Amino acid sequence: MDPKVFQSDPPGTIVSIGGGEHAFIPDPLPPHWEFPADLWPLLAEAKQHLGILEGLGRNLPNPTILLRPLADREAILSSRLEGTYATAKELLLFDLGPKEGASETDPANQQREVFNYRRALFHGTNSELPLSCRLLRDMHRILLDRVRGRDRAPGEFRKIQVTIGSAARFVPPPPERLGECLDPFEKYLHKQDSPFDPLVDCFLVHYQFEAIHPFIDGNGRVGRLLLAIMLHQRCGLSKPWLYLSEYFEKNRDDYIAHLFQVSTHGNWRNWIEFCIRGTIRQARDTIRRCERLRAVREDFLQRLTSVGGTVRLNQIVEDVFHSPFVRVADLARRLSVTYPTAKADVQRLIEVGILRDLPHVTPRTLYAPEVFNVAYEELDDV
Repeated sequence: MDPKVFQSDPPGTIVSIGGGEHAFIPDPLPPHWEFPADLWPLLAEAKQHLGILEGLGRNLPNPTILLRPLADREAILSSRLEGTYATAKELLLFDLGPKEGASETDPANQQREVFNYRRALFHGTNSELPLSCRLLRDMHRILLDRVRGRDRAPGEFRKIQVTIGSAARFVPPPPERLGECLDPFEKYLHKQDSPFDPLVDCFLVHYQFEAIHPFIDGNGRVGRLLLAIMLHQRCGLSKPWLYLSEYFEKNRDDYIAHLFQVSTHGNWRNWIEFCIRGTIRQARDTIRRCERLRAVREDFLQRLTSVGGTVRLNQIVEDVFHSPFVRVADLARRLSVTYPTAKADVQRLIEVGILRDLPHVTPRTLYAPEVFNVAYEELDDV
């Protein structure tokens, strides 16, 4: 790491780690920085969108129709930022039949990485533990279960030096200094009297975690997991309606540059403004998905009514909003009916245009294309 790229008074300390190399130790939160007055209107707009999103989410007849695809997209896009690629189709098929990768290059390995991210997210959002180092270690352990990085101390803070970027562009604190970074960090997570707005606080904490970089591997993903949980808990959301990894992935270079410039120049303003704009963008996207999914659900129920839908058919339709991929044998087990009965139910849903065969997939798998497209595919720019 080149100390010369840091301004004369960065928000941290540059220390020698031997061999002519240096590392950066961030100052504890909160920063010595005042939120700029000209950003208040932008922050107010973000809070307004969060309020709209919360209202829509609360009024959904079945919150799962939004929560599951949001969590899936977060897992897919946060993992993509780290070079792990799995499509929504691959993740949903992996859900139906998880498998071990036959080799290092087997796509199942990347699918499990994304699958693990969603597991870690579910654990973090449903844990009885408060935001803490222990919770971060738990999520890290889940994240690296049976995937790349499983030999890199899952669930343990690092005991070796790591570097970030090509040519060690950024070097986080040496391992022997992690304790003095993590102790005040955890205390700040527990603070109830931050001088900053809760939304802004979430982004300050995300930077701090990434600057500390406490694990050997998986720091980016754990940092975004922490951000997602904080957005839920600190911003008055009844459910985790908002995730930012899609915005970060679409603006990857800016995301990395803004984090780096906080360390080198104390440029909190650009980082916070970037994140607030991302909040507005993602809230709008989620609001549109929510409205469209609700409309699709109402349309499906009307189609069932027109053909004399049964309680069981209604249950299948509700389930496709949890996962739009369906297999007859799974339905038979879940509904405690015979295979022929489940097959007949599926056929009726095909006839009313709710389900369709998913091509080139064995065993036979059906899906609800209208749900899949709204929940998982790109929407028009918002």
